Amino acid sequence: MADIIEFKTDRLIARQWRDEDAEAFAQMNADPRVMQYFPACLSRDKSDAAFEAMRSIITEQGWGFWAIEEQATQRFIGFVGLNIPSPELPFSPCTEIGWRLAHEFWGKGYATEAAQGALRCGFTQLNLAEIVSFTSIHNQPSQAVMRRLGMLQETENFQHPKVLLGHELREHCLYRLSKARWAVNAKA
Repeated sequence: MADIIEFKTDRLIARQWRDEDAEAFAQMNADPRVMQYFPACLSRDKSDAAFEAMRSIITEQGWGFWAIEEQATQRFIGFVGLNIPSPELPFSPCTEIGWRLAHEFWGKGYATEAAQGALRCGFTQLNLAEIVSFTSIHNQPSQAVMRRLGMLQETENFQHPKVLLGHELREHCLYRLSKARWAVNAKA
């Protein structure tokens, strides 16, 4: 068991998952708007399995996809964090940054704010040299967050191996951010 890393931003808290998060997490994963750029919404069983997996990873290594809550209301709003994705990706090994927020919390700048905190953690506490992010080429909202974070898009896309052949979401784009580029952006 590792020391668990948690952090705050101006409006948010990134923390370890709590049992009471499971219900709101399942509702978020069953929302077709939230899951628009994923092959399917998650059943309650699959959502609970993902919940337990994310909590276990943080317990074991001290970091991962953190539960995010609003400081003002202490409401769970989704997750943001860092993850080591599956080794079959064409750019593995790597560490990715990712996020998913409940629909009612979109449009408030929360994904960018929490992701900036996760990047700071990744580059300063974990001393990562680079962090990547990827999504379906159709997911313009997440790509906009990646650009706001200062990430640079690779020129070539890739076929995500966990998405079925022929599925409209199989083609993904990849963004990268080096520690050096992040440091320059963080000072600006």
